[in-house]
Parts: sequence; structure tokens; C-alpha cells
Amino acid sequence: MTEAVPGEVTEPPHPGHRTAEAPLTALQAGTVCAVAGQAQRQMRAWAAEHPALYDAKAFDPALFSTLALAAAFSGPGLTADRLRMANRVCLWCFGLDWLIDYAASSRAEVAGLVRRCAAVADGAPPGDGTTAEDELARFLADVRDELAAEPAYPELRDVWRDELQRVLEAMALEWDWKSAREKGEPGPSFDGYLANADNLGFSFVFASHWIASGGGGNVPLVREASRAVQRVIRLLNDLGTYERDVQWGDLNGLLLDKTRAEVEERIGELTTEARTLLKDAAEGVPELARYMERQMDFCAGFYGVTDFWGTL
Repeated sequence: MTEAVPGEVTEPPHPGHRTAEAPLTALQAGTVCAVAGQAQRQMRAWAAEHPALYDAKAFDPALFSTLALAAAFSGPGLTADRLRMANRVCLWCFGLDWLIDYAASSRAEVAGLVRRCAAVADGAPPGDGTTAEDELARFLADVRDELAAEPAYPELRDVWRDELQRVLEAMALEWDWKSAREKGEPGPSFDGYLANADNLGFSFVFASHWIASGGGGNVPLVREASRAVQRVIRLLNDLGTYERDVQWGDLNGLLLDKTRAEVEERIGELTTEARTLLKDAAEGVPELARYMERQMDFCAGFYGVTDFWGTL
């Protein structure tokens, strides 16, 4: 990435063949932004239902706005209601990430949260407590019950459950790495870190959106494409959040055994791989493949400027 001139937005690393697509007109962009506005109000209302979970300063108005814009621009033509599940699960993942990555003070807390979320996903009651952990469990139970009513849920229930478990275990592993690093112990290699990209949560959010969108497609192929996109976004995120990660003490690929230029080169390779898989996945679910590709493209531009979290 070239050095930024103050006040100037630089072109993010974005190699790989793009699917030919006409740019949105101003009229279309206006409609997408209107959908994002509706979705933002929905997300703020969900957060208000769980104040102990989302009352931290880092959950600022811009977080809700930019998350809503990411979904709306990834699915132009979709209404806020059709993006509802993607946005609900995305917001839930941010709550989970906050509790594990920042709020948890011990491995026992992390393990307990992982066990509780897994149990709720399998049908256990979430409980009626008032802590942030209680609210996270209730939010997940609501998502679980809403998805269970979808026609595609029986087909993709195991996919959804597996993707959730991957997120839980990946976030716990990253907590272990972060804890070890704070003690001066060696952390993961760059490749090991990238292999843990499920901690980003993209594939879990996508699986939820997939169910709410009616399912379909070649399931193994769609999942492989989703995971490829997730790896790209993981590294794009690292480029955009480096300074915050240093400040917050988080892991970042740029803090491991790769230079920025090497990470950008890897993004190029992974982007090409993802586009190839998306092209194959599009034969069965073209709208969903397009949604994933636009998510990847949106993140390439977005993380070239900022990231989602507010300040502590």
C-alpha cells in the first residue's frame, strides 16, 4: 500500500479479477443508503434490548451505521427485512467478540461463555439474568428460534451449528494467543493465525443469511467460497485495524512474521482464489455468491480508510 497523503484516501490492495458489474447509479445508491438507514435503526433497537451487552463506548453510532452500510451495499436490491438476519447475527458476533476479546479476564470466563453459547444453540434455555453474558445468551436464543422457523433451516441447521462452534473455538484460541503474548510467550505463526480466521465470524453470519435467504446451492462449495472470502476479509481487517489493535493489545497479522507488503501480496493470492470459488458457487446461488463478493469488495474499500469499532 502506498503511503497516504494527509486528507487523501488511498487505493486499498484489491487484486484479482472482479466480476463485471455496472457501478451503482446515484439513484440506486440512494436506495441502498435508505435501506442501510432502516437497518441501522433496527440494529440500535436490538442493542437497546440488551443494554448490559452493548453499553460500552466502543459501540458508538458509527458502528451501527457502518455495519448496516456493509450489508446494504453487499446486497443492493435487498430490503432491510431481507438483510435482517445478517445484521442480527453480525451484531451478536460483535457482542461475543467484545466479551471474549476485551471483557474476559480469565480463561475460565472464556470457556464458560463458549459452553453456554453452545448449549443455547443446541436448545438450552438462555436464562433470565441481567449480565452482559446473560443478554448475549438471550440474543442467541432469539436468533436460534427465528432461524428454526425458516424453511431452509432443516437443510442447513448442521452448517449453522458448525459455523457457530468454529467462531466460539476460534475466539477462545485467539484469547489464548493474546494472553500468551502478554506474558512474553511466542504467539502463532502468520499461517496459523490465518487458519483461525473463523474468529472473524463472517462465515457464521453468512450461514445465517443463507438460511434466511432460502438456502440452496452446492453446500460444500458455498461453504468453501465463504471460508475463502473470510480469509481475505480477515487480512483486510488487519490492514485497517493495525493502529487500534496495537492500542488495544489485540492480535494482528502485521504483528506476526510478515511485512505489510507480504500481507498485501497474500491478500492478492487469496482474493484470486476466492473469486474462482465464488464463480463456481454462483452456478447454484448467484445472488448469495454476489453478496459474498460484494462483501469482500466493500471491505477492501472500507478498511482502506477506517474500521467498525469506536474508541474505548
